[in-house]
Amino acid sequence: MKRILLFLVAGAVIVVTGLTYWLFRPLPNVPQPATFHCLPTGPDNGSLVALDLDPVRVYGMGLTYSGHIEETASTHDPDLSPPVFSKAPGSIIIGDGVVVMPTRQDWLASAERLEPGLGDSLDAEFLNLPVLLDYEVELGFVLLEDVSAAQLADPGYAPELGYFVANDLSSRSFQVLGHRQENRYDYWGAAKSFPGFTPLGSLMWVPMTQQSNSVLCTTLITTVDGEVRQRKSTADLIYTPKQMLGFIAEAFPDAPLARGDMVLTGTPSGVALAVPRWRVRFAKLAGFSRMKALASVIDTYEKDSRFLQPGDRVTVSSPFLGESTVLITE
Repeated sequence: MKRILLFLVAGAVIVVTGLTYWLFRPLPNVPQPATFHCLPTGPDNGSLVALDLDPVRVYGMGLTYSGHIEETASTHDPDLSPPVFSKAPGSIIIGDGVVVMPTRQDWLASAERLEPGLGDSLDAEFLNLPVLLDYEVELGFVLLEDVSAAQLADPGYAPELGYFVANDLSSRSFQVLGHRQENRYDYWGAAKSFPGFTPLGSLMWVPMTQQSNSVLCTTLITTVDGEVRQRKSTADLIYTPKQMLGFIAEAFPDAPLARGDMVLTGTPSGVALAVPRWRVRFAKLAGFSRMKALASVIDTYEKDSRFLQPGDRVTVSSPFLGESTVLITE
């Protein structure tokens, strides 16, 4: 009997140890910053002009900084493209402005448009659907010329781009609706497409010359009511703008890249949403449905003070590109 108990105890220890390692194991691939040519600034190297754009297409990149991959318990596979999604051009604000927090009906209507029947299901299942509004400072760029697949395949080709600072505001609760869905990044785009969810700085840097692996190296900063939440360099990006255009062309083959298209290059670490990696792995092991995942996120983060609330003033800025400040209201 004693031997059986010892065997059972030893087996339990092995299982617990194995499960603990599986939940807390490090990432197999830790991404490193891309090799960039940092564009020189100053009056002899380009022009700082007023940002004046009305894009037909707005694209967003996800998981493009190592720190953000880690804080959101995401993964990185160097052999796969990063997340790419489209945003509604109507979400753009240039300069300062006011962002109205989406109502429950706004949120449900967006879910219903994306997936008929989903809004009704959510309305019936959840009495409480907080927006969980998050900030994301990003370097944005706009295409100053049409770009073809053949050009992107040319190692020496350098697309003509203009750079600006942006805030990719996101409803994290809505984003969870893409959990385990084949088109999960459509939900990311919708989560970031409510009116006013794309505030942009009012200035754009247009370099005199560019290289195929060039980027505007600058510091991106987010403050909420004066408190610094994000401060990182764009030199930490793990993809070049040209690589990002290749990912977009692959994800949206029926929409040729054209002059005026706008791209948000992803956010560095420091966002409100911070997820322990063990928690994500446990949810995967338990086979959480998206409804269960949403319920878990609401329960965990609804009272998290780092998420934006009505009355908050959010500023994204770059020492070189200026800033944009928005007031969050109901």
